[in-house]
Amino acid sequence: MPSARRIAPVALQDRAAADLRFIRETMDRASSFTALSGLGFVLVGLGAMATGIATRATPSAPARLGLWLLDAALSIGVGFAATAHKARAAGQPLLSGPFRKFARSFAPAILAGAAMSALLARDGLFGYLPPLWLLCYGAGLAAGGSHSVRVVPVMGACFMALGLVAALTPAAWGDALLAVGFGGLHVGFGALIARRYGG
Repeated sequence: MPSARRIAPVALQDRAAADLRFIRETMDRASSFTALSGLGFVLVGLGAMATGIATRATPSAPARLGLWLLDAALSIGVGFAATAHKARAAGQPLLSGPFRKFARSFAPAILAGAAMSALLARDGLFGYLPPLWLLCYGAGLAAGGSHSVRVVPVMGACFMALGLVAALTPAAWGDALLAVGFGGLHVGFGALIARRYGG
């Protein structure tokens, strides 16, 4: 009889711990930002591929930088509009807690990349921009992805890996690697997100 009394509280504790674990996992899933648009990523990727082609016919480094900055500005608009559309279609508020968590985690790497880009461009060090952009964008996705669907941090890791490749290869490869990253990775992962997560 004493042994039965010892077993019951332990079983009750195990059950309570399992219930708490289930509740936490359910809340984590419910608080993930799932409105990232795969279709938006695909459109952004196609734009980056077109920009990569345009830079091949542009010998001036400042002009190529201008093309990539224009592409980035258009990509922000396309990505935000596509994500807002997906959130509306799913009945999710775009500016929800999960979105704010994603944005707070994503923004620091992007702001650091923007500040460093301004310094490098000012000093004419354009060859350092492709690895910087790929690494910072990847770091932002990896951090923000901790509040989103599982594939987003994987995409971030792929961008960071490509950024390392860009850092270790000749600067002349920079535009092509930007097209592979912001073009190819966006298209590939965007199609995966669209298929698995409803657009």
